Amino acid sequence: MSTTLAAVVRAPGEPVHTAEVALPDVGPGQVRVRMAAAGVCHSDLSLASGRLAHPMPAVLGHEGAGQVVALGEGVTDLAVGDTVLLNWNPPCRACWYCANGEPYLCARAADASGRVWGTLADGTGVHPCLGVAAFAQETVVPAGACVPVPGDIPPVEAALLGCAVLTGVGAVRNAARVQPGQSVAVIGLGGVGLAAVQGARIAGAATIVAVDPVEEKEELARSLGATHFLTPGDDLARRIRAIADGRGVDHAVECVGRAATIRAAWSCTRRGGTATVVGIGAATDTLTLNALEVPHFARTLRGCMYGSSDPAADVPDLLKLYRDGQLLLSPLVSRTIGLEDVGGALADLHSGRGARSLVVF
Repeated sequence: MSTTLAAVVRAPGEPVHTAEVALPDVGPGQVRVRMAAAGVCHSDLSLASGRLAHPMPAVLGHEGAGQVVALGEGVTDLAVGDTVLLNWNPPCRACWYCANGEPYLCARAADASGRVWGTLADGTGVHPCLGVAAFAQETVVPAGACVPVPGDIPPVEAALLGCAVLTGVGAVRNAARVQPGQSVAVIGLGGVGLAAVQGARIAGAATIVAVDPVEEKEELARSLGATHFLTPGDDLARRIRAIADGRGVDHAVECVGRAATIRAAWSCTRRGGTATVVGIGAATDTLTLNALEVPHFARTLRGCMYGSSDPAADVPDLLKLYRDGQLLLSPLVSRTIGLEDVGGALADLHSGRGARSLVVF
């Protein structure tokens, strides 16, 4: 048994606070990781606010990297001292989805979220955000949630791969399968959206329209590959179609998770094109399509979980792109913060300020 400092939310909508949490010793098949860095993601905000249902109290954070400091019984493919990326959606490799090439839809990936991860000073059990609890000096996770990272990759940058980059680049490469010369619109320029812009550039898209209400993001979006920048409005779909020869873009990638922006992504896509929804919204926010437009436009509206990625296969590819200078990680970080600043970073996310805040331990 040991203690660690962690960012805790006791109930949906309550303020995030740092607290000492007692962690049990690693059990069979588990790994203890000393965190190096963790990104602050919209999913953390959704969980803290109650928009995303999750057992409470919870230690936030699911996008991170660190160093293995202890191994549980039966863990043979990792060693103490290894740098690892934490995977919040670890596939079991045995269920129907895993066996049929869709590990990102694994039926058992969320099992670790419901466990009691540690104990507060008053004896209350706490749960790990999406099974990871990355906003803690140390965390205990299933061994399957650890993806080894070569020693030449800075863990502070590798942390971003755990959610934002795997999701954004994966949405473009694995789900939408953007081809050279095609046109792409990316709606929402948080960490995931900015990664999607890079994914479109890496895929060879000729036109990349980046959309965000914060005009200050234009320079960053263009530096990562955007050819155009727009702010939202009632005529957003029309303006995007005008850029794409009046037809609409071949692909739209929605990274917000709202019915209005999903509708805009659908409407700005050409006939026969594809709108890929990455953002996770509220169950009460209903999208409406009429019965004529679906067959008439012959578009595809598809969801995308975790970039349709398998980190074991995709992380090495992303690291090669990083080494080759094609995938830029440091520009995605708008500021580095301490664990005590997580609440402020969530407020920034709520207001749309910045790209990715990164907790550095």
